[in-house]
Amino acid sequence: MKDEILRGLTDSVVSGDVEKCVEYAKKALEAGIDAYEAIMEGCARGMSIVSEKYEKGEMYVPEILCSAEAMYAAMEVLRPHLKVEHVGTPRKVVLGVVRGDIHDIGKNLVKLMMEAAGFQVIDLGRDVPNERFVDIAVREGADIVGLSALMTTSMVVMPEVIKEIKKRSPKTLTMVGGGPLSPELAKAYGADGYAKDASQAVRVAKSLIGGVA
Repeated sequence: MKDEILRGLTDSVVSGDVEKCVEYAKKALEAGIDAYEAIMEGCARGMSIVSEKYEKGEMYVPEILCSAEAMYAAMEVLRPHLKVEHVGTPRKVVLGVVRGDIHDIGKNLVKLMMEAAGFQVIDLGRDVPNERFVDIAVREGADIVGLSALMTTSMVVMPEVIKEIKKRSPKTLTMVGGGPLSPELAKAYGADGYAKDASQAVRVAKSLIGGVA
């Protein structure tokens, strides 16, 4: 029953079926499935499949937008039921999609998971100028700045942002993620951490600050 519901949620995201997504999200709650698990094993898994299909040229932007709409619809049902972990003072995380990139589906999922894990998230949105990342990190005393990019043409600005953050806010840690990134590139860019998806982003963030969110 549980696997069937999660599979239905995943398939509905991939097909971009809003009504089915909402239906399966409600079924998940009725079946006693944890909201976080439903999001990660249903919605997030579906978007991972969509991302893979896009990279292979099997899906196109209009279809991705439909999948994203379906995912957000399911999240609206599941979000109020997330069990937020509160451990001490919430750590601040600044998130944004770098300059020249408007693909924010992955970043939005990371934001949701970070908040569910007890982080205070400051979302800068997409196509964020380099200096805005730095200015907000300094102003807010951010513990972590997360940079996201889906395009190879936009990820090249990451080293510039990371370098400036380390210069102006030495205590702030940085992490990167997105389709074209890899652990090797993250290291070359000077980032403190790399995450391939939303669930890993939470684990990496907690690891960077010593497991306390």
